[in-house]
Amino acid sequence: MNEAEVKAAFCGGLDLFDKLTQAQKNSPKLTRIYAFDKDSKGPFWETVFDTSKQNEVEEIKSGIKSEDLATIIYTSGTTGNPKGVMLTHKNILHVILETSKFLPLEQSEKIISFLPLCHVYERAVSFAYCYKGAAVHFCGTDNLSGPDGDLASVAPVVFTTVPRLLEKVYEAIYNKGLALEGIKKKLFFWALNLTDDFELDQKRSSTKKLQWKIADKLIFSKWRDALGGNIRMIVTGAAPCPSNILRVFCAAGIPVREAYGLTETSPTLTINSLEPGGTFIGTVGYAIPGVSLKIDLSDGNYATDEGEILAHGPNVMEGYYKKPKINAQVFKEIDGEKWFCTGDIGKLIKNATGNEFLKITDRKKELLKTSGGKYVAPAPIENKMKEDFLIEQMMVVGDKQKFVTALILPSEASLKNWCQHKKLGWSTLDDMIQHKDVISKYQKVIDAYNPQFSHIEQVKKFKLISSPWLPIHEDGAEAELTPTLKLKRRVIREKFKNDITALYS
Repeated sequence: MNEAEVKAAFCGGLDLFDKLTQAQKNSPKLTRIYAFDKDSKGPFWETVFDTSKQNEVEEIKSGIKSEDLATIIYTSGTTGNPKGVMLTHKNILHVILETSKFLPLEQSEKIISFLPLCHVYERAVSFAYCYKGAAVHFCGTDNLSGPDGDLASVAPVVFTTVPRLLEKVYEAIYNKGLALEGIKKKLFFWALNLTDDFELDQKRSSTKKLQWKIADKLIFSKWRDALGGNIRMIVTGAAPCPSNILRVFCAAGIPVREAYGLTETSPTLTINSLEPGGTFIGTVGYAIPGVSLKIDLSDGNYATDEGEILAHGPNVMEGYYKKPKINAQVFKEIDGEKWFCTGDIGKLIKNATGNEFLKITDRKKELLKTSGGKYVAPAPIENKMKEDFLIEQMMVVGDKQKFVTALILPSEASLKNWCQHKKLGWSTLDDMIQHKDVISKYQKVIDAYNPQFSHIEQVKKFKLISSPWLPIHEDGAEAELTPTLKLKRRVIREKFKNDITALYS
């Protein structure tokens, strides 16, 4: 608030007014705090209106230019202190106009919105919904699924999400399948096995067509009904989505498409579309109109054809607020043009039709460097191993160490199912992660995935933990996740430094 010289703040209910009032003591510019909740301690926000000043408002509006600053959005601080991203009207509007073309959405049709609007991802897409005249239903994440949930009652045609929600939906579907008996259980897993070799736009034999028709009628149609029965597209972003999740949902007739962008790019750079040949599973899509991408190969620390992703286009930010030194570092001039250095590592690959898609392999600042001088990308290892239902959260460790280790939070529901199947008595998650049979099971999970990685990337040791990493703690403790559920690696390393030390002792 001090950096942005905030003069007035608007907040919701509960303890937010108290928090702002406390912060006000150290924020001399902050003179007014308004509450959206009439029952809150602060003045109600509608008291700011003065209809006699409408002419002045119109005069201000008419003077606004496309290159004027529209908003400052602070990054979530995964790699350091939050930075204020300066976005203009032109930056944001370019994304709205170009990405709204990809949304299969007509005027007055229903969508739901549950991601935080403080984040550029949901804020920009909410503008696109308004631009298309959609009926936006705002809700939380605690009552999304189930027969009385928001998905069933609203029956949206489109929504945006983060991968973790899709993973939880799939886990719930899978566990329901496990609970079935007899022919119903056999049919469920027969249909699920069909998705293993699913590819978009694939051609099927007559026999395969019949099999898919039966599977859709008996199994997959029920999945779609659970999501309201009207879904035409789900857009996932903010974190990598496991390929198996994308494949299963798409196979079930629930089109999930992965997109990519940053706060600094308003946010969309690439998207997988619904058109034939417009999706390449395992990539984040192709560049939206007006956006150009380059792969900077000048740093030789990455695999062949991989480098830092650079972006150029009308949606790229003006810069970070009051950060001239950092701005000089994140922009690179090439052939007279200013390119934004995303900090993400990736490569461009072509699909069967020759279209170029972007594949992200890691974050530049998240690369680990072992004591042997080898670079390890933690995200691909974590994302692959989290495909196993027994792993809820995971962080790979190994910077300046001889080998790679991991902190693993078990999925409590899946572990409980496994323990019941093995006739192990269940007490608490804290107790069960000490059980030798449980530790042995997780070793087998690690052993099953390790061969997919090079020797230096393989997880040699691990520690099971029982405390989930959260985007907010009620007791005010520092969060381990950003609002879009990215790992704050620095925070986690500090909180679990004793466990990490023990792994290398």
